[in-house]
Amino acid sequence: MPKILIKNPLLIATMDDNQTEISNGNILIENDKIIAIGSAIADTVSDEVIDAKNMVVVPGFINTHHHFYQTLTRNIPKMQNSKLFPWLVNHYEIWRELTEEGVDISTKTAIAELMLSGTTTTSDHLYLFPQNASPYLIDTEIEAAQEMGIRFYPTRGSMSLGKPQGGLPPIDVIQSEEEIQEDTERLINKYHDESIGSMLRIALAPCSPFSVTPELMRQTADYAKANGLLIHTHLAETQDEEDFCLEKFSKRPVDYIESLGWLGKNSWFAHTVVLNDAEIQKMGNIGCGCSHCPSSNMRLGSGIARIKELIEHNVNVSLAVDGSASNDSSNMLSELRNALLLSRLRDEQYWLSAREVLWMATRGGAATLGRNDIGQIAIGKQADIAIFSVDSLEYAGGLSDPLAALLFSVRMAPVDYLIVNGKIKIGNGKLDFDQNKHIQEHNRIADKMLNEAIKNSGIDFLKQ
Repeated sequence: MPKILIKNPLLIATMDDNQTEISNGNILIENDKIIAIGSAIADTVSDEVIDAKNMVVVPGFINTHHHFYQTLTRNIPKMQNSKLFPWLVNHYEIWRELTEEGVDISTKTAIAELMLSGTTTTSDHLYLFPQNASPYLIDTEIEAAQEMGIRFYPTRGSMSLGKPQGGLPPIDVIQSEEEIQEDTERLINKYHDESIGSMLRIALAPCSPFSVTPELMRQTADYAKANGLLIHTHLAETQDEEDFCLEKFSKRPVDYIESLGWLGKNSWFAHTVVLNDAEIQKMGNIGCGCSHCPSSNMRLGSGIARIKELIEHNVNVSLAVDGSASNDSSNMLSELRNALLLSRLRDEQYWLSAREVLWMATRGGAATLGRNDIGQIAIGKQADIAIFSVDSLEYAGGLSDPLAALLFSVRMAPVDYLIVNGKIKIGNGKLDFDQNKHIQEHNRIADKMLNEAIKNSGIDFLKQ
């Protein structure tokens, strides 16, 4: 039974119920769990020792919304200055070129970025299945995530409302309700693991009100309820979405999804920017979750989510990087900082503190994903831990509060150590991953997709 000792850290932020912070304590890990916390643990009881002097120890971050495949379409000139709807319409022309090879490479790229920025658990929302692509795209990203060693919560995304039916996506990237349901059942039966400490669970995730039929939304909610599964979708991301729902369904987005059986303890929503007081109250009373995506919301000019009010009304608020074509990064620590700073553009009563944001990125993420075995450093919990040295130039002068320094300062190096499920995946800032070879292959596939899209669509995506 291998044991790992983390000794002499400057600070341990446990994120337990009391948000206990421990100075100069040690952590002992055995197999996949934390078995002891204290100052009297001897080096001799462990097989491996991490000297965490001048380091801050936190629970591994939990990213609750992403689109891994979008790492292939970052920073496209034509979409650099677009709001959500035109941004989507143009990206569909490139994303329809997605292949199994592209999913594999983009998944590894996104996960490597997440891990290097302190993430131990991530979700992904893969909702686009081009008709010419392999039907096993979710399988491909699951295999890639298992190879990288991260705790994974993929969602079986879907789109069924194409342009001819009044939706946004082109007809060749959507699927029928029958295809979606059949593949959903296959994936749940093959992969979903509800056990404590599970490395892989699956949720169901129709894309959005403007790309999915009401029938599919109801069908998904009913199937999830009958099988004890979580459901996820984009919601109230922009004013355009609200206008679409009012015009097409005569309801605001929250009222619309509520009419389809989508407000429940098993549901969580990405963005939730355009909400009124009554909607926030309703979501809190029901116990929904939401994924705050500050970088994406800034990038697309979507607005500032009312996070303080959501927290005050007991919504499970988590943090997420969103897709890498609307953030252009999968840096989770950067997302924490942006959440902190974006809140400061509101009235002072709605500002978030560094510790509130850290709670969102750990315990908030665990609650959103329906888990109580991750997101905190406590005896009996899974050993998912990120360790950051603050003994570097960017933190000089900021160590009166080393935990807050992680968010207020701009980190210039990867996480020093990352432990996932009791295994050291990053040591001394190094991830066991051939980055140079991977980057070359990633860029080759991205260039191929872009050039094919230019040829097939006649759109010059290289011009703004």
